[in-house]
Amino acid sequence: MPNRLINEQSLYLLQHAHNPVDWYPWGDEAFKRATEEHKPVIVSIGYAACHWCHVMEHESFENEQVAAYMNEHFICIKVDREEHPDVDHIYMDAVQAIAGSGGWPLNVFVTPERIPFYGGTYFPPRPAHKRPSWMQLMQRMAQIWEGQQDEVALQAEQMLNYLKQAASSFAAGKATDMTKETCKRIAGNILKLADKENGGFGNAPKFPGTMAISFLLDNYHFTDNKEALAQALLSLDAMAGGGIYDQLGGGFARYSTDREWLAPHFEKMLYDNALLVMAYCDAYSITKSPSYKAIIEETIAFVERELKEGTGGYFCALDADSEGVEGKYYTWTWEEWVKIFGDDAGLIGAYFGVTQNGNWEGVNILHVAGTIEGVAAAFHVPVEVYRLKIEQAKKQLYDLRQRKIRPLTDDKCLLSWNALMNIALTKAASVLGNERYNTIAAAHIRWMMEAYITPQGIRHTWKCGVAKIPAKLDDLAYLVQAMLQLASATGENRWVAEAVNIMEGVIKDFEAGEDFFYFTSSAQQDIPVRKIDLYDGATPSANAVMAHNLWICGICAERADWLERSKGMMAKIASNVEKNGYSFSYWAQLIQKNIMGMKTVICAGNNAMEEGAALRGSYIPQMFLLFATKNEEQLPILKNKFSPDNFYIFVCTEQECLPPVSVVGQAVSSLTAFK
Repeated sequence: MPNRLINEQSLYLLQHAHNPVDWYPWGDEAFKRATEEHKPVIVSIGYAACHWCHVMEHESFENEQVAAYMNEHFICIKVDREEHPDVDHIYMDAVQAIAGSGGWPLNVFVTPERIPFYGGTYFPPRPAHKRPSWMQLMQRMAQIWEGQQDEVALQAEQMLNYLKQAASSFAAGKATDMTKETCKRIAGNILKLADKENGGFGNAPKFPGTMAISFLLDNYHFTDNKEALAQALLSLDAMAGGGIYDQLGGGFARYSTDREWLAPHFEKMLYDNALLVMAYCDAYSITKSPSYKAIIEETIAFVERELKEGTGGYFCALDADSEGVEGKYYTWTWEEWVKIFGDDAGLIGAYFGVTQNGNWEGVNILHVAGTIEGVAAAFHVPVEVYRLKIEQAKKQLYDLRQRKIRPLTDDKCLLSWNALMNIALTKAASVLGNERYNTIAAAHIRWMMEAYITPQGIRHTWKCGVAKIPAKLDDLAYLVQAMLQLASATGENRWVAEAVNIMEGVIKDFEAGEDFFYFTSSAQQDIPVRKIDLYDGATPSANAVMAHNLWICGICAERADWLERSKGMMAKIASNVEKNGYSFSYWAQLIQKNIMGMKTVICAGNNAMEEGAALRGSYIPQMFLLFATKNEEQLPILKNKFSPDNFYIFVCTEQECLPPVSVVGQAVSSLTAFK
């Protein structure tokens, strides 16, 4: 018999709907019952593409004996972290303070007042690796709850104070000066973390580090720092040739379990692929390398093919598992390989790194183990013949893979991740000169406006025509940025006006004092602490994107107070960014642009889109580009710029617009005169 989760939208919750655990979804009902029965609450958090979440469900939550104990001694809540990132943030902070690390599944013991007093991540069914079993932990928590209420109350009070302090600690920093030396120190500290042999940053597990890569590319542009360029391109090349990239179908997995990018955690997330498209666009703008163009196009094709929802949105993710086995959809046994390629098995396998013994747990993850030229020479095969063989092999393998049981799709659509994908599309359109991507992005943003804007306000998640859960700061910050970038890419300036309108509401509902913004709105009352998120996580810091939005919207709408606020946010965070640029990489990009002189460029005239096309494809990170193709005065910055008989380019700083020019090259010269 199903539990309460059977009525939920989330695939992750529906996966637990037939557990014998008496699960509640997140909400007041569970906590009301906990208060009435004076029971502690288990809040178990995960997501549909999480391998270890599935493992713990199978080992513990499907076990009748374990479930009976949970139902008797606790009120149990199951949370999809992607539906409720605010809940996940608060309880993740608590577990990291308790255990020194975090992850998913996240299992937290909380009071009926929603305050955590203990927690951890995965717990096995039997004691192992110095961890108690899940049953042992629950028994201990039940004993403490029954016999040591004073200790529970003290721990909860201390944790609440810690969470309040952690929520605002960085926001209390002092403003510091920002100079070119600031950029140099940020770049130096990021490069100290760089893996100069394999690309990326740090050791395994290794995440893409997309925002740090983009900062390094910008840094090279502004300062000619060749070490920054080399590390950024090494990282992008290594990922593109690794198992983290799907060599057959395009698109990236969430992270690599090793330093060499060979063995990914096979789940594919929408946000990763959006952010990586942006980074490869920057790299293509600098290098014009055909390999980066191919990665951009293949990744967008993957998203369009496998994550596109029927009415126009993008799903969250593909699972890591199929048929209960991690990576089974993407890996190949040697027996399969020989059956497919026969006498050419070794020849084709040499390129993809396929061996008789396998390269990962007895099977083979496809990656680029050698260059076309190198392998062709080793096997004494003409290069063009071998190149054709590899292309044919890719198509053959892809078609065969389509017959396998594919991983499940997490079929909810998040506003924040959809907005990131929209930004990726418009960036690719400008960089590659591919107007089809702009067409897709324009239709997609119209879909977002229809799907997520309801009479109750802007919503966070959508599925099957139903939008729910109030939007968070990242939803709105990314949506505003998507509107701004769509206007820049297409010349549809109504999206700037729409962005300015949304910003008015965000500032009213989310502001935390004079500078930063809370992650949740003032109307939300279901979490114990409103948090100010300043770090980048897997996605950019919403506060950093808000600072960026304030600058662009402030210029376009002539709002000096917004410009001042943007500057104030950057100044307050700058010292932390200097010390830990990798964790504040979007801030680092923004601060660097500010130091070098952010500018708005307006191409005005009947044929401004055509005349200004070269600017659209240029790598000028500190530029926000607008087009005035008619006499538009809804944006103050466009007033008196349009002339039907002439083409002019206006380069505008925070204080003034420079004298107009008619030649793109002249405009580029003024844009590259960094202050």
